[in-house]
Amino acid sequence: MSEPELIQHAAITFSATSFPFWLSIIIFSITFIIILSERIHRSVIAFLWAVVMVVAGIMFGFYSPEDAKHAIDLNTIGLLFGMMVIVAILEHTWAFQYLWIKVAKKTWGNLWKLTVALGTLTTILSLILDNVTTIILIVPVTIIIARILKLNPTPILMAEALLSDTGWVATLVGDPPNIMIGSVAGFSFNDFLIHSFPIVFVAWFATLFTLRIVFRKEFRESADAQSVSEMMKMNEKEAITDMKTLKKILFILGLVVVLFFLHHKLHMAPSLVAIIGAALALILVSATRDPQKILERVELSVLLFFGSLFVIVGWLEWAGVLEFLAQFITAGAEENLLLTALVILWVSAILSAIVDNIPMTVAMLPIIAYLQYEAQLPWVELLWWALVFGVWFGGNASPIGSTANVIVVAKSEQTAHPITFMGWMKSGLSTAFVCLVIASGGLWVLSQFIA
Repeated sequence: MSEPELIQHAAITFSATSFPFWLSIIIFSITFIIILSERIHRSVIAFLWAVVMVVAGIMFGFYSPEDAKHAIDLNTIGLLFGMMVIVAILEHTWAFQYLWIKVAKKTWGNLWKLTVALGTLTTILSLILDNVTTIILIVPVTIIIARILKLNPTPILMAEALLSDTGWVATLVGDPPNIMIGSVAGFSFNDFLIHSFPIVFVAWFATLFTLRIVFRKEFRESADAQSVSEMMKMNEKEAITDMKTLKKILFILGLVVVLFFLHHKLHMAPSLVAIIGAALALILVSATRDPQKILERVELSVLLFFGSLFVIVGWLEWAGVLEFLAQFITAGAEENLLLTALVILWVSAILSAIVDNIPMTVAMLPIIAYLQYEAQLPWVELLWWALVFGVWFGGNASPIGSTANVIVVAKSEQTAHPITFMGWMKSGLSTAFVCLVIASGGLWVLSQFIA
């Protein structure tokens, strides 16, 4: 059963007055509150409550282990694992240190310049790779640069995460929400460039401007002269310690990038591409050695958190909670399309910050598709763009709003300045709000042309 079919089935099986409906809301709310308190690690509490949900489902006769298994998005988990393996091997060659030193020398230890430079690099890579892969590649770079220059990496990490999510709104390929929306709505790659790119372009600069204000105190600081002097003396060419392995892994990474471009034509899921790359990397680099040291670098806690989160959100889908909200949102679409589009934009943004943008996209797809293909509502295209902007810009508001956000927070725990839930909200929420205001104006402009 596909995910849209699962949602349709949930709406038939459970109503808003059913026990599963309210129990799923209560358990998810408890989980989210505990995550917000930060007294227990998010991976631990998410795993615990995922188990509680499955056990409760068995006891009361709904949401079986089979349902929980189908709720887990193996494409996301596989993509994460495969790229983590490749990056773990690439990190071991110290190849990125070459790039780090070159970038750091250009900025002369200025934190704002570093933020702009690495944020821009992240955006560019996010237009080629999916934003998860980009974050996996760029975050270790940031942490080492900041450590060498004795700077707080938080502003740069936040910029990378937020600009990565913002940049991907402009393209059709690479990340599940846009792929799903483009497929159901019938949008082409050029459709995204024409309708989405101009709004994203404005939102990108607005994101940097907002971060400049939020972290104005941090941006007054620069690396001390001694750290900069020591860095300028460094020879970046000496950073690479294993050229043989580097050549192999760069070849594999290049192959993976090419397959990412072609995976639609080859009928290959992005996760399979990443897994193929990981398998090739291990056979070429560690064919006769135990790969334990490589696998130790894989962020298993991130994989555990996402697997658990999918199980929890899967119950929300199964109980009909997400579809109930989606139907409520689109109730008055025919009377006022622009107002409905704005409601979809803001409500999907809020929910995407709470339950991740993938399940929110899945919940809204059958509703808007019904309006387009069954009810034949005129100018329904505007609702699709509202969903695109809502699920992406809204995901910036919280550290669990997108996969990239979760990875950035997890990696920040390796630094002296870990990003807390409330710390993220300080900059993420304000950035999301600014981008959503821009998107609201963009929807008004689009409505003039679409209508």
